[in-house]
Amino acid sequence: MKIGLYFGTFNPIHVGHLIIANHFAEFTDLEQIWMVVTPHNPLKKKETLLPDHKRYEMVFLATEEYPKIKPSKIEFDMPQPNYTVNTLAHLQEKFPKHSFSLIMGEDNLNALHKWKNHEVILENHTIYVYPRIFDKTGNEPHQSIKNHPNIHYVAAPIVEISATFIRESIKNKKNIRPLLPEKVWEFIDYNNLYKK
Repeated sequence: MKIGLYFGTFNPIHVGHLIIANHFAEFTDLEQIWMVVTPHNPLKKKETLLPDHKRYEMVFLATEEYPKIKPSKIEFDMPQPNYTVNTLAHLQEKFPKHSFSLIMGEDNLNALHKWKNHEVILENHTIYVYPRIFDKTGNEPHQSIKNHPNIHYVAAPIVEISATFIRESIKNKKNIRPLLPEKVWEFIDYNNLYKK
């Protein structure tokens, strides 16, 4: 099975994440999208980041009605700080019958050359890239990356919703309900998340 890995802190998961994941599930050759919840890096102080299990729970709630989109906490038990190349090797070992691809925004592709063992990732995995609106000055990916045969550009919808904006809005008692899957909104509201 061809699996697309969509990594994120999902703090919280919002409709923008779902629109992108669903687009890749329906309009590419990927058969399933795994939304990989990135654990909190113990070396970084991040006050606004909810505990791993709460963010995973939100991704689970957001995706349970989408049979092609699955939540994944594969990185929770891996040593931190973790690198994508290690996650890919771990997944390939655990699920030898699947092939794993990465899904990333154009902005992340431009920083790919800084990733640990990015050549190994490029050589062994397909990368699906969706467009983002961002400052492109001086940030073009290296030609060898941009034109690599394993890079596939996908004309996915451009959805610019920021999880930071959502957290700030909840804190300021604004109604941002349309930006969140209904069950995620209920989970946040019931558990009084992001309100302080």
